[in-house]
Amino acid sequence: MNSSPPLPATGAVARLSRHAQVLSGQLQALSATLFAPTSRKALRSFSSGEVARFLGVSDGYLRQLSLDGLGPSPALSSGGRRSYTPAQLGELRAFLAQSRPREALDFLPRRRAGDKLQVVAVANFKGGSAKTTTALYLSQFLALEGYRVLALDLDPQASLSSMFGYQPEFDIGEGETLYGAIRYDEARRPMREVVRPTYFEGVSIVPGNLELMEFEHHTPRAMVERSLRGADLFFRRVAGAIAEVEADFDVVVVDCPPQLGYLTMGALNAATALLVTIHPQMVDVASMSQFLLMTSDVMAVIEEAGGRLDYDFIRYVVTRHDPNDVPETQIVALLRNLFGEDVLGATVWKSTAIANAGLTKQSLYELDKGAVGRAAYERALDSVNGANQEILNLVKKVWGR
Repeated sequence: MNSSPPLPATGAVARLSRHAQVLSGQLQALSATLFAPTSRKALRSFSSGEVARFLGVSDGYLRQLSLDGLGPSPALSSGGRRSYTPAQLGELRAFLAQSRPREALDFLPRRRAGDKLQVVAVANFKGGSAKTTTALYLSQFLALEGYRVLALDLDPQASLSSMFGYQPEFDIGEGETLYGAIRYDEARRPMREVVRPTYFEGVSIVPGNLELMEFEHHTPRAMVERSLRGADLFFRRVAGAIAEVEADFDVVVVDCPPQLGYLTMGALNAATALLVTIHPQMVDVASMSQFLLMTSDVMAVIEEAGGRLDYDFIRYVVTRHDPNDVPETQIVALLRNLFGEDVLGATVWKSTAIANAGLTKQSLYELDKGAVGRAAYERALDSVNGANQEILNLVKKVWGR
C-alpha cells in the first residue's frame, strides 16, 4: 500500500498540467512522423475497382473510358493497374453526369431545390459505443458517394477533428470551433469562418476542442442576464449557425458531446435525424436505457420552450458487434424485437482492421489494403458500408428519391 502523503492541490494541478503538455508534444511529434513532411494527412488514390463501386458502373466500363481517352486519365502501375485520385473521382462524376444526362442524379446526387438539408446527429453518452467512429465513417462514405458533407464536431475531446487531421491543442485557435459562431458576445463570428476543408475530398469540418465547454459555462449566465428570444435561445443557436452554410452542403453529420448539456440540446434541436450508437453488451444496453430516458426528458423541455423536434428518422446503430458471440447476438435480437425497424438491419462488426486503422488516425477508406489482412479488411468494410448505405437510403427516401 502506498503510504506517501497526498499531493497538495497546487501540486496535483501542476503535475496534470505537465503531463498534458508532455503528451500533447508527443502527439504532435507522432503526427509529424506519420504525415511528414507537412504534418497533414492526404487521402490515398483508389483502384479502378473501388472507383467503379463508388460510381455504380463496371470496372470494364472505366477501362474502356481510359482506352478511349475519355474522362480523367488514371495512373498506371507497372503491372497495368489503374488508380484515380480523389479529385479525379469527382471529375469522373461530372463527366458521367454530362455524358449520361438521364443518369446524372446517380453520378452527382446533390440536393435539389426543395430537398431539405439533412442534419444527422450521432449521440450516446456511454463511452466505447463508437459514436465518433460512426460519425467519421458516415461522413466519409457520403462524400465518396458524391455528397457535400459538413462534419460538425461538438465533442470537446475533439476525436473527430483529430481523425480529420486537426490536432485540437495546436491547430484550433480561439473562436475557431462552433462556439465561435454561437457565443453570446460581440466576438461571435459568421459560421462560414469556422468551416474548414479537410484532406478528404467532399468533407468539410467545424472542428472542436475544449473551447466548446465555454458554451456550457456561459449559457446559464446568458439566460439570467439577457432577455433571449427566438433564434437567440440557446437551443436554437446550433440550427441558426448551420442555416448560414446550408446552401453549401447536402448532409451535416454531428458528433454530439458525451453528455446531455446545452450543446447536445442544440444539436438535437437542429437535427433532422438521430442515430443512437449501441454496443451489444448488457451494461451498454442498461446505459442506453438511461440515455433514452434523459434524452426524452430533455426533448420534452425543448418542445415546451418552443423548440421543434420533428425527426425524419431515428435509428439505433449496433457497433463493435461480434457476430460469433452468442450473448451479443441475443442482445441484438432483443433490440430488434423491442424496436423493430428502428434498429439498422446491418451491424458494424468488431474488427482489428478498424482498430488498427484508428491507431494511425485513419479509416478503412484511407488505409491501404496491404496494411491489414485482405479478408479482415473486406469484412469490416462491408459491414461499415452496409450500415451507411441504409442511412443513405433513409436520406434518399426523405428527398423522395
